[in-house]
Amino acid sequence: MKDLYETDYYRWVEQQKEYLTNRQFDQLDVDNLIGEIDDMGSELDTLESRLTTLLLHLLKYDYQVRILNPILPEPYNCRDWMATIDRTRIAIRKLLKKRPHLKSMLNISMNEAYPDGKLLAIKEMNRYVMKHQQLDEHSFPEICPWTFDQVMEEDWLPSSY
Repeated sequence: MKDLYETDYYRWVEQQKEYLTNRQFDQLDVDNLIGEIDDMGSELDTLESRLTTLLLHLLKYDYQVRILNPILPEPYNCRDWMATIDRTRIAIRKLLKKRPHLKSMLNISMNEAYPDGKLLAIKEMNRYVMKHQQLDEHSFPEICPWTFDQVMEEDWLPSSY
C-alpha cells in the first residue's frame, strides 16, 4: 500500500476513497493519510500567503498610479511590483492545478489574505512617502474591492475601486 502511495498517487487516492466508502478502515494507509491531511492545512496557508502577496502588490500599484503619480501611465517603481504580481499569479495557478480542492477555499482565503495585504501595503508605502502622504487603514477599502477572478486575470491591474 505504501508503495502505491509513492509510485501512483492518483491510484492510491482512489484506493483510499474506496476503503473509506466501503468502511474497510483496517485497509487504510493511515500514516500517509495523516500526512496528506497535515499537508492540506499547509497548502491552505501557502495559498493565503500567496494571495496576501498578490493583494499587497495590487494595492501598492493601485495607490501609486491613482494617488501618488496619477499622470504617469506606468511609474518606474511599479515595474518590480508588476513582476511580483505576475510571478505570484503563476504560483497560485500552479498550486490550484496541483491541489484543486483548494478552489473551494478561495473566498475564505481572499477574506483572510486581504487584511494582511492591506496592512503590509500601508507599512511598505509609508516607508517611502512623505509625512503628509502617510497611509492609514482608511487609505484602502475595508473589504477587498476585487474578486479572485479579477486579481488572477493575466494582465489585469487595478484602475480604481
